[in-house]
Amino acid sequence: MWPEHGGGSFLTQRASERAKRREIELLRAHEEVRENLLLRRTCYMELNRDARQFTTALNRHLHIMRERGVEETDIEALDEAKGAHRDRYSEAQMIAPDEVLARASEVNQALNTTYGQVKRLERQEPEPGETVATAVQAQAEIWDMLRAMRTAMRDDLGVTVQE
Repeated sequence: MWPEHGGGSFLTQRASERAKRREIELLRAHEEVRENLLLRRTCYMELNRDARQFTTALNRHLHIMRERGVEETDIEALDEAKGAHRDRYSEAQMIAPDEVLARASEVNQALNTTYGQVKRLERQEPEPGETVATAVQAQAEIWDMLRAMRTAMRDDLGVTVQE
């Protein structure tokens, strides 16, 4: 048999070890939440930036089509913007919660639809009803979708809107 104080010491030591383990687990969980938030924030920042740049590149491309005709460097610039957005959207598909992903998907679909229309116009093979004017309108409508996506991202991150 253990002396009375020896057993008490052992139990105290075990309780202390359990408390330390719980504290370490809580710290790890807190760090995981913080890292997840940082990962989402970085992803959202890059997706927002690249979606805006793709939208701007479509606008620029449409202006070039009207003003002087498209050159190889113009095609490369548009395709670079498209590729950057594709990469960011693919990342968001693995990170973003459903509400943010729904908005990002709307933006992605609108960008790709407008891109397809622009490319058909560029090749002078538009589908019925497609004109530079309809492409300009479609591109302009993406800005509202971008605002909705950004709002969903900010809500997910807990960023409050100041009035």
